[in-house]
Amino acid sequence: MAAVSPHSIVLLLLVALLLPASNAIYCDEDDCYDLLGVKQDANASEIKKAYYKLSLKHHPDKNPDPESKKLFVKVANAYEILKDETTREQYDYAVAHPEEFFYNTAQYYRAYYGYKTDPRAVLIGLLLIVSAFQYINQLTTYSQAIESVKQTPAYRNRLKALEFERTGGIASKKKGHKQMDKNVENELRGEVDLQIQGVKKPSVWNLYGVQFILLPYIIGKLLIWQICWVWRYRVKKLPYAWEDACYLTRTSLRIPDNTWQNIDEFTKEDLVMKRLWEKANMERHMAEARKGSRRRR
Repeated sequence: MAAVSPHSIVLLLLVALLLPASNAIYCDEDDCYDLLGVKQDANASEIKKAYYKLSLKHHPDKNPDPESKKLFVKVANAYEILKDETTREQYDYAVAHPEEFFYNTAQYYRAYYGYKTDPRAVLIGLLLIVSAFQYINQLTTYSQAIESVKQTPAYRNRLKALEFERTGGIASKKKGHKQMDKNVENELRGEVDLQIQGVKKPSVWNLYGVQFILLPYIIGKLLIWQICWVWRYRVKKLPYAWEDACYLTRTSLRIPDNTWQNIDEFTKEDLVMKRLWEKANMERHMAEARKGSRRRR
């Protein structure tokens, strides 16, 4: 006898747990047809008559019994399902195919809640949820990176240098030890510019929801920028401005903006002067870089 894999056992258990739930989507554990006392092939007229008969018997205004009230709610729910051809077909399919739990559940919620919900509200809600998770993730990543940097000797040295610059070394001499005062340290931390490569400080302007709202403005701005670029550098043949030359250099080298900002000005100027956006200059630069790499080896 062939051995049954653990994955198969888990799948069987999952199906076994979901089978009852598939039938319980519409009328809980009851059968909608049984609740109305009709057969599955009953027509719309028979279903309607059965419902009115039971509603007169179990309506709370006519029957104060709490159990009768509960039964009336179930009967009304069953009628709502079976009176509509679409939901009735979905219910019949769910009963005939209980193993298709996820499909049946999706069909149920689409039929009962899809038409009641404005798609714009769904889109806005989805963007808010995604943006919230995005911001939390960015904040967590940035905070972890900051804490890692604060543990490095370089960061401690920057704090000490800033303290020495502000006090002229008087505070350190008075304390008579190397430990920095916590209040002074917290005050100085706000003045230390932490630039962490590859990690950006969280900003609401970078969230998907905000960018979606600003999409028309962003597209318009890009179009205007493109038109100005063509007019200035293609039509009038003007020399590239510094910012535009930096942009061309950065895109040619495929360097992210935050990485480019961390490069010293001398290196930036050297790269820009090489006009790397021109193919021949880029090939020459890459050849020189490969030669330098081989020499270091």
